[in-house]
Amino acid sequence: MTNFRKCLTEVLTDVAPRGGCKTSTALRKSATAKTIAATLVVSLIYSVALPLSASATTLKVDGDSVSRYGFTFNVAPSRLISMDKYQRKYQLHKSSTSFELQLNRISLPSDSDAYAVDYGYPTFSLGLRYSLNDVTMRRTADPAWGLAEMVDYDSRLGNQVSAYLLFTRPFFRHRHWSVDYYLGTGIGYSHLKYNPTDNVDNELIGSRFLVYFTAGFHATYRIAKNWGLRAGVDYYHLSNGALNRPNKGANFIGGSVGVQYYPWYESVTSASARTSAVAKMKPYLFSRITLGVGGKVLNEDWKRTQFQTRPGEPGYRTNRFHFYTAYSLSADLMYRYARRWASGIGADLFYGTYASRVEEIDLADGIETKHSPWSFGIAAKHAVYYRRLALEGAIGVYLYRHMGANAEIIEKPYYERIGLSYTFPTLGGIALGASVKAHLTKADFTELTLSVPLKIR
Repeated sequence: MTNFRKCLTEVLTDVAPRGGCKTSTALRKSATAKTIAATLVVSLIYSVALPLSASATTLKVDGDSVSRYGFTFNVAPSRLISMDKYQRKYQLHKSSTSFELQLNRISLPSDSDAYAVDYGYPTFSLGLRYSLNDVTMRRTADPAWGLAEMVDYDSRLGNQVSAYLLFTRPFFRHRHWSVDYYLGTGIGYSHLKYNPTDNVDNELIGSRFLVYFTAGFHATYRIAKNWGLRAGVDYYHLSNGALNRPNKGANFIGGSVGVQYYPWYESVTSASARTSAVAKMKPYLFSRITLGVGGKVLNEDWKRTQFQTRPGEPGYRTNRFHFYTAYSLSADLMYRYARRWASGIGADLFYGTYASRVEEIDLADGIETKHSPWSFGIAAKHAVYYRRLALEGAIGVYLYRHMGANAEIIEKPYYERIGLSYTFPTLGGIALGASVKAHLTKADFTELTLSVPLKIR
């Protein structure tokens, strides 16, 4: 792991290769724009893997061996949420049961981890979820479906598997009881997707590979020294972030029951843990410039081929769509007022290469309205930090946007952005990330981001 750290540092800092690292030159020569995503993934794994290997798996505390690692197994029965009146028209069965296995790690009081103290000793987990879905769909005759021809079979969502990184923070811990909330994100894979041949009414999932998000809370009762039984409420979401169509997304909510092995429990509920003190961070202002590069498949193309094209005509209910590039440029002024948080305001500029296609569709439908590839807005922004990782969100209002008739109907005058980034201190604080821009939770496009900060004071 020491040699891996040295090699990775040489690649990321662009220094000449040194002895013991034969691969850094080749890695550097192969770096292209397409490797930004891979770099982010490696960085996230690196941030998790280093603590796993750098410290011993157990620690001596008052003569006892305390492990930083544990596991959780959950069973989560849930139901699909119908997000709007159109989905309720074709949605049939909605039940699902998920099985989850999580490998958990926690920082102990003896680690002197300031972030762990601030968050009340949270856990980070690598999780695997398998979802058995009894979710079916079938459209019946309705003016809402336009020219689409009804079929005589049920379309299915199919089973899914998701791998994710989870952050769990306790509200409180007692001798026997603890209550926590959690947030997680990762990637998913769906056994079935939209298919015009035999799964034509599956408007939820249009890609095999998906973006996964989960949130919820648990109450855990300690039944033995290192064991607890837990129950809670669980929500999870799978979609492709508008990288393909269809992209209604699958949203599930339900209960969760499970068993947890947590040999660290006495250590983090001890008097020393409750009274741990860390140095306060001095607040400061900073600005940052963020460049985003991403893309989308148009909802306008989806609607046109599904509901405005006659059976037998080219493109009728197709599963092939053009991918359009989208760009963003943001300038933010942020105030880091605590180790965990920073808030501020920013200006966002967006450029969509798909504006001309939207105009073409509108003109074909006899709609005359203004179109522009440029959009501009101002947004309130917030970041939540844990070491080099940051969860970032924004809520903005458009000051200028003309993206056609469909946008005027389904988009609100405001937008949301949420993403995850990783900061490289050796590169002057440059951060690489990925984010989704949306309108009332409906994805507009997905992008990779690069942020350059400038500390003011």
